[in-house]
Amino acid sequence: MLNFSFQNTTQIHFGEDQIKTIRKAIPKTAKVLVTYGGGSIKNNGVYDQVAQALSEHTWFEFSGIEPNPSYDTLMKSQAIIREHDIDFLLAVGGGSVVDGTKFIAAAAKFEGDDPWDFVAKGQPIKQALPIGCVLTLPATGSETNAGAVVTRDGNKLPFFSPLVRPLFAVLDPAVTLSLSDRQISNGVVDAFVHTMEQYLTYSVNGKVQDRFAEGLLLTLIEEGPKALAADSTDDLEVRGNIMWAATMALNGLIGAGVPQDWATHMIGHELTGAHGIDHARTLSIVLPAVMKVCTDAKREKLLQYAERIWNLTEGDDDTRINRAIELTEQFFETMQVPTRLSQVDLGEGDIDALIAKLTQHGMVKLGEHGVITPEVSREILVKAL
Repeated sequence: MLNFSFQNTTQIHFGEDQIKTIRKAIPKTAKVLVTYGGGSIKNNGVYDQVAQALSEHTWFEFSGIEPNPSYDTLMKSQAIIREHDIDFLLAVGGGSVVDGTKFIAAAAKFEGDDPWDFVAKGQPIKQALPIGCVLTLPATGSETNAGAVVTRDGNKLPFFSPLVRPLFAVLDPAVTLSLSDRQISNGVVDAFVHTMEQYLTYSVNGKVQDRFAEGLLLTLIEEGPKALAADSTDDLEVRGNIMWAATMALNGLIGAGVPQDWATHMIGHELTGAHGIDHARTLSIVLPAVMKVCTDAKREKLLQYAERIWNLTEGDDDTRINRAIELTEQFFETMQVPTRLSQVDLGEGDIDALIAKLTQHGMVKLGEHGVITPEVSREILVKAL
C-alpha cells in the first residue's frame, strides 16, 4: 500500500426528513445564498423543506446552475454575494450544482484578476466561503470531496482545494424518487466509473481499499437496475444504497494509498465540452475502450475484477478479461447508457478535434502510469467507435 494522508471533514446527515438538520448546521447569524439549478426542487418539495429549515435565517437565492456548470452563469452570483454580504452558501441539487457552488465560493474570495485562473492556471485558492449542501441526485460525490469541474467556452476543467469541501451534506434518499430514468442511470454509471478509476490500476496490496471498492461496484450493479425497474422505482432502500455508494465512491476513502487512473474522465470531459454529451454517458463510452487498450497494464487487476465482480474463474486470462469487459458493457446497456461513440452520432472524423483539445489542456500523460499520450488517447477513441 502507498503512503497516504486522509481526512474528510464533511458531516453527513443521512436519511428521510434530514433536510431539517440544516437549521442547526448553519449559524443563525449567517447570510445564506441558496444555489440551485433549473427549478425542479420547487416541484418535488425540496425547496419548501429548505425554506422551512431556513425560516429563522436571512437567506437569498441564486438559480440557473446548469449541468456542466458554466463560468458565465456562475459569475452572475458574485453581484448577489457583494450586494447582500453573503457569508455562507447552501447548494441544493446534484453534482453540477455542488460543483458550481464550489466555484462560487472560491471566486467570492479570489484576489486575482479572473477566478478562472484557479481553474485553468492552477492558481492557489487561499480563501473560500463555507458551503453546505442538500444532495438531490447521487452521482459525483462532490458533496463530500474537495474537487469540482467547471466549463468555459467548451473547455471542461477540474479544480481542487480543501477549502471548497462542504462542511455538511444532507443525503435524503426520498428526494431522489422524482428523478428521471436518465438521471438515475447517469448517477449510477458516474459512481461506478469513479470507483473503477481508483480500483482498476495495478496492485499495491491495498486489500481494504480493494474490498471497499468491490463492495461499491457490486452494490451499484445490484441496485442500479432495480431503480429503473417499474416495480421498485419507489423503493427507498434501493435509493439509499445507491446514494451512499455514490458518496463513498469519491470521498477519498477508496483512493487513499492506491494508484489512480482518471484517463476515462479526462477523455470524457472533452466529449462533454465539445459535444454536450452527458458526463456519465461519456464515461460509459470511454471506460470499456480504456480497458481494451490498456489490458496489459491493468492485467492483474482486470483478472481480479473478473473474478470478484463477475465470478469469472474458468478459461484462460484473456478469455476472462474479455468477458469481464463484455459484462461491464452489458451492465451499462442495462442502465440505458451508450457504450460506443456511434451511439451518440460521433465518428472517426470527430477524433482529431478531441485529441487537439486534450493536448491543449495538457492531458498528454494520462493514466496511473502516465503513459496515455495523445496517440494512445486516439487509440482509445478509435476503439470506442
